[in-house]
Amino acid sequence: MKGVVLAGGYGTRLLPLTKVINKQLLPVYNKPLVYYPILTLKDAGIKEILIISGPGHAGQLLDLLGSGRQLGVDLSYDIQEEPEGIAHGLAIAEDFADNGQMALILGDNIFEDSLKKAVDDFKKQSQGAKIVIKQVPDPERFGVVKFSKKGDKIAKIIEKPKQPPTNWMVTGFYLYDNRVFDIIRKLKPSARGEYEITDLNNFYVRERTMTYQKTKGHWIDAGLFDSLLEANIFVAKKGDKLKQFNI
Repeated sequence: MKGVVLAGGYGTRLLPLTKVINKQLLPVYNKPLVYYPILTLKDAGIKEILIISGPGHAGQLLDLLGSGRQLGVDLSYDIQEEPEGIAHGLAIAEDFADNGQMALILGDNIFEDSLKKAVDDFKKQSQGAKIVIKQVPDPERFGVVKFSKKGDKIAKIIEKPKQPPTNWMVTGFYLYDNRVFDIIRKLKPSARGEYEITDLNNFYVRERTMTYQKTKGHWIDAGLFDSLLEANIFVAKKGDKLKQFNI
């Protein structure tokens, strides 16, 4: 299985910090933010990784990360010319995927827990997708999971609902079978002009091939000032207890 780190976008929620630098290069305690998703993939057993970024900062990421040898991974690079959604960014990885299963992680996500079990379990799936979900106090900010009546399956994923059916949201780690690129080609842009990851995930939900794993440890989307500060404090306090981030 190969992995993708999506490190595109304009980082507008972190201006002016991101005016001349990629969001994923901002510091989280003693490492650049982009190290954390890369090392999360590595800990899960995924070492062939594609970094997808916008055209303005691709050189910065290449200068920092190089071949990936320092981190114990093998890195490739590609460009998302315009930030047209997460699913659009994933579509760029089709040649890199080489008709195999894919893992996608957002470049500003930090997971305390190892995701190795999710990856290992997904490798046993004959087809479908898998997401990692997390209980949060403010689910209305995210894609929210609605469970089936029995509670063992996902019935629907609702993007930023005003009245969330649960407090379980979809984190920025996704696993897909080799049909994902054909499915993305059939997606239509949303009202905001993006190819939404929620629409992609709901295809698998309707097909009943979507599985999930719950994560109990700390999870941070470090794309806001408050959450970036939270990430710095959290990693500084945890130190070497976050063993998947040690290099």
